[in-house]
Amino acid sequence: MAKGSGTWVRALSAVAELTKDGRTLPQRLPELAERFGPRPALISDAGSLTYAGLAARSNQYGRWALQQGLGSGDVVCLLMPNCAEYAAAWLGISGVGGVVALLNTGTRQEALLHAIAIVAPRHVIVDATLADTLDVIRPRLAAGTSCWVHGAERPGWTRIDAAKLADGAVAAQRQPALTDRALHIYTSGTTGLPKAVNISHARVLEWSLWFAGLMDAGPNDRMYDCLPMYHSIGGIVAVGAMLVRGGSVLIRPGFSASRFWDDVADGGCTVFQYIGELCRYLVNSPPHPRERAHALRLACGNGMQAEVWTRFIDRFQIPHVLEYYAATEGSVSLYNVEERPGAIGRIPSYLAHRFPMALIRCDPETRVPLRDSEGRCQRCEPGEAGEAIGPVPAHGLYTDLDASEAKVLRGVFAAGDAWFRTGDLMRRDPEGFFTFVDRVGDTFRWKGENVATTEVADALGAYPGIVSLVVYGVAVPGAEGRAGMAALTVDAAFRLDGLHDHLAARLPEYARPLFLRLRLALESTGTFKPMRADLVREGFDPAAVTDALFVRSRADDGYSVLDAALFASIS
Repeated sequence: MAKGSGTWVRALSAVAELTKDGRTLPQRLPELAERFGPRPALISDAGSLTYAGLAARSNQYGRWALQQGLGSGDVVCLLMPNCAEYAAAWLGISGVGGVVALLNTGTRQEALLHAIAIVAPRHVIVDATLADTLDVIRPRLAAGTSCWVHGAERPGWTRIDAAKLADGAVAAQRQPALTDRALHIYTSGTTGLPKAVNISHARVLEWSLWFAGLMDAGPNDRMYDCLPMYHSIGGIVAVGAMLVRGGSVLIRPGFSASRFWDDVADGGCTVFQYIGELCRYLVNSPPHPRERAHALRLACGNGMQAEVWTRFIDRFQIPHVLEYYAATEGSVSLYNVEERPGAIGRIPSYLAHRFPMALIRCDPETRVPLRDSEGRCQRCEPGEAGEAIGPVPAHGLYTDLDASEAKVLRGVFAAGDAWFRTGDLMRRDPEGFFTFVDRVGDTFRWKGENVATTEVADALGAYPGIVSLVVYGVAVPGAEGRAGMAALTVDAAFRLDGLHDHLAARLPEYARPLFLRLRLALESTGTFKPMRADLVREGFDPAAVTDALFVRSRADDGYSVLDAALFASIS
């Protein structure tokens, strides 16, 4: 992969197709099928699709949507693990004007009910392996919501993949414009339960073309994709960047360090999509006989820290790394085309107009932006950490207007201006390279997922015996992001041995607190907000904390006392 300006030129040239052509990604499928018909497009254990097969299967989902009377903008929720059928479903339904909400497969109970309710779907499609998850809340779905199961028969359900769906192209008059919504992708933002982001067809195609240019993708490329397809990275970037250039995607249900190199080598993969934690797992894994017997030319992703970067490329002989920063709902994006270890990107002067952003000073305790005597925000100097802000996206943010407004900062540098708050602290060095510092607000990032402390607190608060609580993230040596920790005050009804099962039924694994701290009392501010700063700073070291500490077991079946010996093994 060429560095510097050549990479930028490729990306800019690729995305120029969007305005010249005017067709959405679903509308491009027939041409792609004609050009690359028998070549593999999506490969998965649950079934694979050639380009011709993907176009045909997507059309069948489009026909299904029309048979159900789905109108323009009507929503269908999709709850399905990684597989080729996943992409075919959303491409087909969005291709006839529907909007597909990509539900997080790890979401449970109240959070899942909330995620479905906020998009008001007419239909929910669920894989048979996840039907039990939906069954728990199915009686509470809005009246008129139809549920369909995929992959196996299930009593009381209609099986969508057993339906007789007509083949053939969908009528042109039912095809959406680039400006229409295609998807809802969920994010925690910086506070509260999951929020549904509005993703237009233009945004889907822009991501696909842009990354195809950055990665210099071509028909001979094969992407290794083990990231969740309900996320923008694993589901849109990794898939779309290959599809628009005739490449293929090897889809896996999830990441496995022990299986990774066999998959990559056997699959003939040339590119893979990562998050930083994935790369850390690999470099900390025992040697694998095939860890250099691969055809990888590029690793593309975000969150790889400097100390992992060098070890990663040296040990596994990865020729190039494309590290970047972006947010599903945001307008701020950075790309490290110079391959500076630890940096998330730099904006060349000739592209400053295309990627406008700023870093502003925040109060270190409250994270509230600091303003001068005239009420204007203060820009950070080089080397100073501040919150990254950018233009308010023209495509809109969330389905929730109040949540959208909470992400907008007004009167920043001039009266009446408005900027999008990323919720991320960054630092820019004198050469213009940005590095990621931390999250702002009531969210921490663990195992590549943003975790809202309020969602964890709601799950904990429903457990008998917990009187008060604070949820926060703590740094764990040798791990990316911050692990969940909860400080609790309890009464006589509290039973530690039942807490894990309670949380496992309500939260995905990455959101369950790794550490617990039992206190006699929790301090709060004058406005009754919990005081997290001291708790975060004190962490989980039993030598520094006199309260009782507990850690989730390695077998993930309960909590045990965190003593000095166990702490040493973690550190």
